Amino acid sequence: MKNFLIVTEHPIERVLRVLVGLALLSIVFIGPKTLWGWIGVLPILTGASGLCPLYTILGISTCPKKSAP
Repeated sequence: MKNFLIVTEHPIERVLRVLVGLALLSIVFIGPKTLWGWIGVLPILTGASGLCPLYTILGISTCPKKSAP
């Protein structure tokens, strides 16, 4: 449980998640105006926080390893 709030996403992946989330969210307001676009909130939240709960559960991390000084 102590590793739950550790950043697990690479910075480039975080930016891509936010962009994909914004594109999906635009479906609600600009595109065909369906409610499916609200699913874009999830990638925006995970990209903004750098924390993916699924990565944490599976033990995956795309974040570069920090070297010890």
